[in-house]
Amino acid sequence: MSDTALTFRRFKDGDNKPRRYAEQIVVNGDSYKCPTYIHRTPPCQGSCPSGHDIRGWLNIVRGLDKPADGTRWEEYAFRRMTKANPFPAIMGRVCPAPCQDGCNRNEVDEHVGINAIEQYIGDWALANNMTFPKPERETGKKIAVVGGGPGGLAAAYFLRRKGHGVTIFDSYSSLGGMMRFGIPGYRTPKDVLDKEIQRILDMGVETRLNTKVGVDVPMAQLEKEFDAVFWAIGAQAGKSLPVPGGEAPNVVSGIAFLKAFNEGRLQHLNGRVLVIGGGDTAMDVAAVARRIGHITHSHDKDRPESVILGQTVHDVASVARREGADVWIVYRRPIDKMPATKHELDSVIQEGVAIKESLVPLEVIRGADGRATALRVVPVDWEGKNMFTRDAEAFNIDCTLIVSATGQGGDFAGFEELDNGWGQMNADKFYRASAKRGHFVGGDVVKPHLLTTAIGHARIAGESIDDYVNGRELDKRPKVDVNHFNLLDELRSRKLEPDVCPSGERWGTSSAKFAIHNFEDRSSREIVPHEKLFLAHFRYEALNRRSEVHIDASSVLGNFKERFQGLSEKQAITEGNRCMSCGLCFECDQCLIYCPQGAVLRVPKKEHAIGRYVTTDYAKCIGCHICAEVCPTGYIQMGMGEE
Repeated sequence: MSDTALTFRRFKDGDNKPRRYAEQIVVNGDSYKCPTYIHRTPPCQGSCPSGHDIRGWLNIVRGLDKPADGTRWEEYAFRRMTKANPFPAIMGRVCPAPCQDGCNRNEVDEHVGINAIEQYIGDWALANNMTFPKPERETGKKIAVVGGGPGGLAAAYFLRRKGHGVTIFDSYSSLGGMMRFGIPGYRTPKDVLDKEIQRILDMGVETRLNTKVGVDVPMAQLEKEFDAVFWAIGAQAGKSLPVPGGEAPNVVSGIAFLKAFNEGRLQHLNGRVLVIGGGDTAMDVAAVARRIGHITHSHDKDRPESVILGQTVHDVASVARREGADVWIVYRRPIDKMPATKHELDSVIQEGVAIKESLVPLEVIRGADGRATALRVVPVDWEGKNMFTRDAEAFNIDCTLIVSATGQGGDFAGFEELDNGWGQMNADKFYRASAKRGHFVGGDVVKPHLLTTAIGHARIAGESIDDYVNGRELDKRPKVDVNHFNLLDELRSRKLEPDVCPSGERWGTSSAKFAIHNFEDRSSREIVPHEKLFLAHFRYEALNRRSEVHIDASSVLGNFKERFQGLSEKQAITEGNRCMSCGLCFECDQCLIYCPQGAVLRVPKKEHAIGRYVTTDYAKCIGCHICAEVCPTGYIQMGMGEE
């Protein structure tokens, strides 16, 4: 794309629809409305399930928001970033980045590389031994967290920040949940994961590993010992393939397959592997299967299902005799309807996985020994949401292993009363478990989704638990429920907070020091769309992409290198500068330059803070609307003067 292709106009040829009457107010360049400054949530943050203050830490990356105490910008950004998510190095690698899908920069050229910058900051923090501070005071309250995956660890982090005692119960010998056992290690390097987990434990979090609540510890004991319980058990009980013959021993779940691989037990396959499903778990299974390959001759005890089901462990020496595995993904809808991340789908295709779309499993064909030998499928056509089978065209696909990645549920052994009947737990908007008072829940056991979604649940649940154990009524949640920029906090950090408001009725606050003037915060209820931005301000700037290891079908076998190589500091800063700071001033001076009356002024340097860069002299302002028209970020709105 060239600069000349980027032409943005407020009005285009053929526009003839009049504005609302209330907006038809400018006569000979004057109106009664003057500018006011409206803070709204940027769409990147509104799209982030964990509620990152993305615009906030990108403003630090680009040098707009400088630390008051002179610390390095990476540390300052890390502190801001981890208010919402304690795993920047992991999430920067594996999060599919819905924030980038929502980025308004897509209307100019291409999204800001948010997760690449997050990875840079996360890796810098690990290299420089950044830690989380221990709470300044202990509340004496104790919270049990059941499950040590991303949701449980994040809940422990948020609760320790509030000073509560936290004990994590986990049935595995290591913490991490899906981050450790459900995602291949070449996507979540174990040393990175271990360090980010340890940072949370060092806050004073206690752990009880190899302990299954409901079996080793009754739920009643938790209720007796702790003031509240947070359930983060995930959905690691993979559902069986719901067709006749699906109980065959070599029909396994995607979760069980990945767990066996990540624990080092599964070293090779044999024959053709069919992966059923179209989500990211299916992509991970297929990618792993291609990497570990297959061997043509194996002992019965080395059959993959024996290893996956925990009956044996592969001999590592046998890996030397392997070849590329024949891996097919079978999905019931067309390939363009697959819910998997596009990059993951493109990668497995490049690595030699065959995609068989619009096929619905009918039956697992079993041999005399009860093992699956083939999967019978039927082609289907789709018209909207309606599926039509072509029954006469059903056929068999020979295979030696079928991996079902079509659904997951929680393991409720010992606390079955919390199961809603679908392998999940019901929760309200505060993430209180509907079945029991004093119990809270988050993550995949509410609804399987992203790792960052579980972290977002934990953040909200942590606030709810804090209110509950302190006997406070749970307040309503904001419509846009994320970590918002707070102008008062920004002013306090720079010792610019307003004076205490005097009691009684006051007039003439325009010159008073107890009010923040000419500012309205709508971020809790409004996300700024690209239509409110002046896109013509932004030139085309290419996305600074992370370099990616090229892996094709001929090089995938045994290739466990990380796909992405992180950005350099210079690249991270350059990419951060592409952020358009939607909904908040980024000090471009457009309003100063174009105001014909000189009514827009910079605030004195000693009073400057993010969000307080300019002010308006209303004695000079004629309401011409020019400042609002040229504001790139949609921060200025003509509203002062309305009743």
